[in-house]
Amino acid sequence: MTTSRSVVPFLKAKARGTMDDREIVEAIRSGHPLAPNWFVASHQESVYGLCYRMLRHRQDAEDVVQETFLRAIRAIDRFDASRPIRPWLFGIAVNRCKTVMSRRARRPVIADQVEETPDPRPGLADPDDVSAEVDRAINRLRPEYRMVFILFHEQQIPYDEIALVMNRPLGTVKTWLFRARTELAEDLVRRGIRC
Repeated sequence: MTTSRSVVPFLKAKARGTMDDREIVEAIRSGHPLAPNWFVASHQESVYGLCYRMLRHRQDAEDVVQETFLRAIRAIDRFDASRPIRPWLFGIAVNRCKTVMSRRARRPVIADQVEETPDPRPGLADPDDVSAEVDRAINRLRPEYRMVFILFHEQQIPYDEIALVMNRPLGTVKTWLFRARTELAEDLVRRGIRC
C-alpha cells in the first residue's frame, strides 16, 4: 500500500496522538478520508452537550449536531485556520439550535415532543434534588441568556469567544450572563433554594 506524501504528516500526527485542530482542518482540506471522523470525534461531545442543553430533547440535539458537522465540513475551505475552531463550530451549532427553537415556537406542542423536559414542581424543593432544580431554572431562562450561561459555565468558553459564537458585542454577552445569573438565583429562591 502506498501513501501519498501529503497524507504522511497527518498519519504521523494521529499516530502520536497529538493531532490538533489546525492539522485536522488541513487534513480535511487535503482530502484525507479519515479527517472528518477525527474532526467529529474531537468535538462531538462538547457540541452535543451544548445542543442538548439548548434544545432539551435528545433527538433534536442529535440532528443539530449532525447538521452542524456537515455544514462545518462543507465550509471548511472558508474557515480561517489561524483562528480557534471551537467558537466557529459552536456558532454553527447555536444558529442551528435557534432555527429548531424558532420552528418549535411556530407549531403546537404535542405531549410526545416534550418527553425530556422536566416537570417543574411548585413549593419547596427536595434538598436532595437541588441539581434538578438548577436544571429547571436554567431551562426557564430566555434562550439567549441560557445560551450564554451554558457556553460560559458549562462549556467554559471565555467571554470573547462567546461574543464570536453569538455574533454579539462583548458587552452584550456580559450583560446577558449577568441577567442569566440574576434570574437563575431569583428563580431558585422563589422555589425555596437559598443561593
